[in-house]
Amino acid sequence: MLWVKAFHIIFMVTWFAGLFYLPRLYVYHAMSDDEISNDRFKVMERKLFYGIMTPSAVLTAVFGLWLIFAYGLGIDSGGWFHAKMLLVLLLIGYHVFCGKLMLDFKYDRNQRSHVYFRWFNEFPVLILIGAIILAVVQPF
Repeated sequence: MLWVKAFHIIFMVTWFAGLFYLPRLYVYHAMSDDEISNDRFKVMERKLFYGIMTPSAVLTAVFGLWLIFAYGLGIDSGGWFHAKMLLVLLLIGYHVFCGKLMLDFKYDRNQRSHVYFRWFNEFPVLILIGAIILAVVQPF
């Protein structure tokens, strides 16, 4: 079980690294105004989203579900587990929305400013804090 938990945490960390970095790329991309920079950001965003973030999200889910179904972790643990699952669903929605934003940049449809993306970049921090507190402290 500890190996499964370790891999769940490893892939969660890599997923969050991407969730922190991709919106930061959007900040810089929204500020760029030359074709060379725009093309470079498009490549970086695509590689990060499809090469790191999405595989890490899938593997985080696989190892998390493994923990739940093989070892029964969390199922009868009280309200904290359900709250954590709600945060996970919000994070998945954030991930999907990041993909939509990436496509907006890819097809030169972005209408949002760098200030929007600076604020947008803070959301996964709040989810991370909440999920860790729920999993470690188990307040309810």
